[in-house]
Amino acid sequence: MAITKPKVDAVIVGMGWTGAILAKELTDAGLHVVALERGGDRDTQPDFAYPKVVDELEGSVHRRYLQSLNQETVTVRHSIADTAVPYRQMGSFKPGTGVGGAGSHWSGAHFRPLPEDLVLRSNVEQRYGKAFIPDDMTIQDFPVTYAELEPHLDMFERVCGTSGKAGVIQGAVQPGGNPFEGSRSREYPLGPNPNYLGGELFYKAAKEMGWHPYPIPASNASGPYVNPYGCQLGPCNACGFCSDYGCLNYSKASPNACILPVLRQRPKFELRTHSQVLRVNLDSSKTKATGVTYLDAQGREVEQPADMVLLCAFQLYNVHLMLVSGIGEAYDPVTNTGTIGRNYSYQNLNRVVLFFDKDVQANGFIGIGGAGTTMDDLNGNQLDNAKAGFVGGGLVWARQPGAGPVRGINVPSGTPNWGAAWKKAAADNFRHNFYYEVQGACMSYRQHYLSLDPNYKDSFGRPLLRMTFDWHPNEIKASQFFVDQAMQMSRTLNPLSMSGDAKKNGEHYNITKYQSTHTCGGAIMGADPKTSALNRYLQSWDVPNVFVIGANAFPQNNGYNPTGLVGGLAYWAATAIREKYLPDPGPMVQA
Repeated sequence: MAITKPKVDAVIVGMGWTGAILAKELTDAGLHVVALERGGDRDTQPDFAYPKVVDELEGSVHRRYLQSLNQETVTVRHSIADTAVPYRQMGSFKPGTGVGGAGSHWSGAHFRPLPEDLVLRSNVEQRYGKAFIPDDMTIQDFPVTYAELEPHLDMFERVCGTSGKAGVIQGAVQPGGNPFEGSRSREYPLGPNPNYLGGELFYKAAKEMGWHPYPIPASNASGPYVNPYGCQLGPCNACGFCSDYGCLNYSKASPNACILPVLRQRPKFELRTHSQVLRVNLDSSKTKATGVTYLDAQGREVEQPADMVLLCAFQLYNVHLMLVSGIGEAYDPVTNTGTIGRNYSYQNLNRVVLFFDKDVQANGFIGIGGAGTTMDDLNGNQLDNAKAGFVGGGLVWARQPGAGPVRGINVPSGTPNWGAAWKKAAADNFRHNFYYEVQGACMSYRQHYLSLDPNYKDSFGRPLLRMTFDWHPNEIKASQFFVDQAMQMSRTLNPLSMSGDAKKNGEHYNITKYQSTHTCGGAIMGADPKTSALNRYLQSWDVPNVFVIGANAFPQNNGYNPTGLVGGLAYWAATAIREKYLPDPGPMVQA
């Protein structure tokens, strides 16, 4: 028989960025909040302490800070006609686990969306006509504008101590920033990070292309900083251990460093780790959540009653919990009905690697996870999509998060994969190469969705989440275009050699190759309950006391990393809960 705990005001599933933000905001409002995290507790000390955290075997091979796939994973297939198979080894994406979640092992790149990203379908139709959008493409506008989100995007940057250079402040273009960005209310909390050689050369090459380079906004502190909650960050020392690792130096923003020091002191906040949430419990009407059921650290089944349930897990597992709990109607791509699982999207990522002679000291082993140089001349309304022949924009960027012998060594094309010749090429080129990434948007399609797998179950007896996804011709064409642009730019630097990895026509999605942890959609926000799972405040249309916070809400993914928008939406939803929902619980938008 399950243990039943005393009822609380709110239960939060997951203690990454969104869980920490909502817990802080709701305890500010005087609510009693219980947070359930499936992994263990983690903090800079002792978990990310030097020297044990800078261990490539532990972090990048044994995946110490990532989800355990032998307990809970997803199955993957390319099309409805295929049989999905389980994702058994970390490859394409890296869900986190433990306190901080993916917010502890992220790189730190911290972009805002462009205003036009939030009205994508309307913008494309207005510029090129409805016929320009492929019939199977299900892109939608966000039900919230950039102007509405701006204060919340700003707040997240303040909490993270984001380092960057504003391009437009209160409508005025600023020298040195991104002239195409949405207008912001003020400058970044910190100035840009120091650049590395590849980033400096990016400025030169981009300007020769007529582009407008600017520093990547990065939540890797460029100097000492105290955030609005009184949490302190120190300047990054460019150790090169950001992606896959927690920060040893209190320099990379994370829930652990930027919010939890305050939360842990609050009597109305309770954090229960090693708590695997199995389902959200609903009443007989299926329109009200009564709490959640989870397994505690001792493996006992526990019921936690609550007035509100907030799903703040990784994007994929927010959707999974909705499906196994019966919240809303599962999406059916054949009938094009239902909303849970609809509009799954990812990120379109490739790179160009440049090799130079020994006079060029790139020193790839140093690095700052999110910092570097980029430009928006091929993104948003700057790109003529009709001429390019696809929907969506993207970036070329110079970023050096740190490389090492375990994480991979770049060698020129034609080098053998092993033996004396490979060793010589590795030694000759390790310090004399760098890469430019091309990161494009990923649209959503009728045939790309998330569902429950009929064949495989997790270790808790629930059907695994099934992903149906493949590269669409639109994204393949975009990949080829962006890589070609990056290679044209790179030739101006006269490298000894270079190679690009643009997707080939007909190429399938490869689950074994890392491509970003930017999985999106599946429980999207929208204005119509027939085509969205959540309203504009991330509140379930079907169960109004359930809120689902994360990249699951994106109707499609834009050219940027999603974390900045995820944090902004979390503060947007938290404000709505405090100001609208708590005084009058119920649907905040009428269907």
